[in-house]
Parts: sequence; structure tokens; C-alpha cells
Amino acid sequence: MDQAPPPSPAPETPHPWVAIRRMTALLLLTWFMVTFLCVWFARELDQLHLFGWPVSFYMAAQGMMLIYLSIVAFYMRRMRRIDQLAHREHSHGE
Repeated sequence: MDQAPPPSPAPETPHPWVAIRRMTALLLLTWFMVTFLCVWFARELDQLHLFGWPVSFYMAAQGMMLIYLSIVAFYMRRMRRIDQLAHREHSHGE
């Protein structure tokens, strides 16, 4: 008689450290690209003017700081969620 193969185990959720490392790498790449591209294209951004000031001035004075702040805020929220999930799994495992 043919028997059905045993059911495959449910896919395991990745360890929280895997998600943390991926997220950190992605955010560091974002930070690097924003910083590098703004400096790399500074001359081109000088040609564009917004309210009488070059766009590179706005990017250096406010734009990049807002992007960095959003990276930190995203990291904070995501880490809180990962920590809560890990705590919940740990408390159910006992």
C-alpha cells in the first residue's frame, strides 16, 4: 500500500536576530546611499533653486536630517515590535 508522506513540519519563524540584522543592514545601506548621493550630486542640485536658494542647501540643512530622523524612528518602532514578538514567544514557550 502506498502511504502518504508524513506532513512536512511547519516553517519555522526566523530567529529575531536574523530580522534585526537584515533591517540594520537595509537601514545602513539607506543611510549610506542618502549621504553619498546628496554629496555626489551636489553640483547638479546647485543648479536647481527653490525660493531663491539652491536645493543642495535645503538637502544639507534640513532634508538629510529629516531622512536620518525617519531612519531612527523606523528602527525604534520596528525594534519595539520585534522585541514584543520575541517576548511573547518566550513567555508562551515556558
